Amino acid sequence: MNLEARRNVILSFIILMISVYLIKLFYMQVIDETWTLRAQEIAEKRKVIFPPRGVIFDRNDKKIVTNQTYYNLMMVEDSIVDLDTAALAKLIGWTPKQVHARFKEIVEGEGTYYNKITRKRTLNYQKIRAYPFLKEVTLEEMSKIAPHLSNFKGFHYEATSARNYPYKSAANILGYLSEVYREEIEEDPFYKPGNNIGRAGIERFYEKELRGVKGIKYIVTSALNNAIESYADGKYDTTAHQAPPLKMGMDVELQSYGERLMQKKKGCIVAIEPSSGEILSMVSAPSYDPNLLVGKRNISANYPKLAKDLNLPLFPRPLQAEYPPGSIFKLVQSLIAMQEGVITATSGFPCDKSLVGCHNHPTARNIAEAIQYSCNPYYYMAVRRIIQQGVKRSTNADAEYGLQKWYKYIRSFGLGKIFDTDVSGQRPGLIPNPAFYDKWYGHHAWAFSTIRSISIGQGEVKLTPLQMANIVAIIANKGWYYTPHFVRSIGKKGALAQFNKKHWTMINYQHFDPVIEGMRRVVNEPGGTGKMARLNDILVCGKTGTVQNPHGEDHSVFFAFAPMNKPKIAVAVFVENAGWGGTWAAPIASLIIEKYLKGKVSDPDKEKRILEAQIAFQTAN
Repeated sequence: MNLEARRNVILSFIILMISVYLIKLFYMQVIDETWTLRAQEIAEKRKVIFPPRGVIFDRNDKKIVTNQTYYNLMMVEDSIVDLDTAALAKLIGWTPKQVHARFKEIVEGEGTYYNKITRKRTLNYQKIRAYPFLKEVTLEEMSKIAPHLSNFKGFHYEATSARNYPYKSAANILGYLSEVYREEIEEDPFYKPGNNIGRAGIERFYEKELRGVKGIKYIVTSALNNAIESYADGKYDTTAHQAPPLKMGMDVELQSYGERLMQKKKGCIVAIEPSSGEILSMVSAPSYDPNLLVGKRNISANYPKLAKDLNLPLFPRPLQAEYPPGSIFKLVQSLIAMQEGVITATSGFPCDKSLVGCHNHPTARNIAEAIQYSCNPYYYMAVRRIIQQGVKRSTNADAEYGLQKWYKYIRSFGLGKIFDTDVSGQRPGLIPNPAFYDKWYGHHAWAFSTIRSISIGQGEVKLTPLQMANIVAIIANKGWYYTPHFVRSIGKKGALAQFNKKHWTMINYQHFDPVIEGMRRVVNEPGGTGKMARLNDILVCGKTGTVQNPHGEDHSVFFAFAPMNKPKIAVAVFVENAGWGGTWAAPIASLIIEKYLKGKVSDPDKEKRILEAQIAFQTAN
């Protein structure tokens, strides 16, 4: 046999052996599931250690989210021997029928796997794997069960933890946990059946930061599959590490106080520290105790009740309620008009009620007085000058040009879009641009007279309360803001990078002074609409708003910052169906400001009036 023939024979032999190997490997991995089951069985010889979830603190180092130890009663079907169903049912306080139903639920809950090659569907459930049979068992409950588990081979208990909320507040901020789905387990190997995962709020956004690092303990088993010792004296074990704590910018005492003030009312309070963008408080009213949604049993019992409540306690009003801002929007209009040069700080307009309705007050001779008196005709005239600047020959084309400029200014305040932040579930609000009106009326078929209601914060303009609070923070800072956010530090790493970026509006610094002076007068001078927000020793700058509501009583709105010099808090208050902004929203804002800055309030009568008020709140029959 020549050399060439030998080489071909050897090459053919090698190819044949590789082909046989690949076919066998394919058969083992894809068609024959015995090897997959064996791999899983081997994997079960190691014990996964899950660390306690990270603790959450407020800005004053008060624990607002902690962990409480619970237990899961686990079962491994392959290890169960001669199960006395009636005895087990009696031990855990169930009926035998419930025990059988639970076994079935566990199996069906794991779902099935479809093998595209064999076209067979097999169960994901594995008899050699441990599954939680009974979840969230308290220490007291487990102390009655544990002494008898030796009579039930295949059952054991594992310590686990659940969240605890000492202050019983901030449910809309913190969110809740619930059990992982099969799809989540497949996507992320960190989880196994029975684990919990963040479903909403801070718990969801910072899930990976809060869950920590799991550990592994390898064990040696006997022929009966009982663990008898650590493998290699624990040489290959890894330690579970609890996540570093989250420190929030929220003041939990202020949050709890705000929730008390908003009892039996619908609406919200959002307070921000202007210098950092940290959210001090975000009340969504009505609120609820976050402990109601701790664990599957509590969620099953309480979530349906909360979902059916006509007052919508699960609806995150500060983030998703899109309201017309009303007269508070006049401050932004003032800034844009001055920046565009269509008015100055000393421009005055008569209160011509033929243009738009207004209450009785002296003529506004300048910006500060226009804000102080909240004069509607003044802003009709000012915004008309923004929209109709006479740049284009056609009135309609001129309105398109002016509105597009106005739209760019408004967007620079962070309006009409969602903040890139750790506040999930936001809505963008609505800031109309020329394309919006073209859709409704046609191109060049509208002018200022068509859209005039936007001049006083009505009509198509919609803002969320979070956006409202950020506007007043911008005014307090005279033109800039940090993205509103909750967490100031992840362990010792500080906040996320995007929260350290300063955002500037398109308004020059000097234009804010007359607006701030007007806000001072609103609260502190005769004729001001926000006198009920006045504080004796803190100079509050604010603006009232009364938002027209076609479905009932108008909404009461107020936003403010304080102190006037070196502001430490910016707050927006929205009380649904409460009428004039100065009556309810303004005093609530003043109580929040004083509580934060001084730790107490100086007017118990004002506080009592707010605490006892019930406004458009539906009680159960």
